[in-house]
Amino acid sequence: MSPRKAAALRDGEGDRSLREHLIAAAERLMAQRGTAGLTVRDIAREARVADGVLYNHFEGKEELLALALHAHVQTVERGLGERPTRAGSGTVEDNLRAYITQGLALHVAILPSFAGLLGRPEVLIRFANLPNPVAGGRGLRADLATYLRAERDLGRLAPGANPEAAAAMIIGACHELVLPHLFSGGAATALEIPPGFVEDLLTTVLNGIGPVPGPGTVAGAGTSTSPA
Repeated sequence: MSPRKAAALRDGEGDRSLREHLIAAAERLMAQRGTAGLTVRDIAREARVADGVLYNHFEGKEELLALALHAHVQTVERGLGERPTRAGSGTVEDNLRAYITQGLALHVAILPSFAGLLGRPEVLIRFANLPNPVAGGRGLRADLATYLRAERDLGRLAPGANPEAAAAMIIGACHELVLPHLFSGGAATALEIPPGFVEDLLTTVLNGIGPVPGPGTVAGAGTSTSPA
């Protein structure tokens, strides 16, 4: 005879384990209210279990919060849809614009959850030791560099283009916009993307900041953003 399912799992939980149920409960609370002040009792009530149950399935609150944060980032990413990373489709310019826009949206959406954990470095350390939660475990920078490398191989970017440097610049710009807001204590307020931020970054990545071309030189030579 199979063991009786816990009461909290009897209402449409399928084959989810109690450990997964607890992570999902913590994730829901993160999405609703962030992580600031989130307690074991809050999570237990959301999961409809006794407070002590959490310690039967996790080393402590820190492990549960790290796993819930990891799941939360993945949920936010899925909600933003697929990134245009299939080389040779559309234009490089439009694809990068969409990538930057989505990257910014992801950072802004997860900002409140990270803000509430600034005073809990043990949670952030555990989170950092988990597989990267975005882009199928690759992370945004590596994912973008792979896409740009494929576009270069197709001849749609200059032969001497450096995909890794371009990806670091783009993802670094996303971090730069979010991190000062995070560390200044402004995460509780809505972060707005400055007007023109995406287009200015896109133009700089595609055209650079080199000197004005001389007579007979075509600006942006070697870079193609035409459809395949």
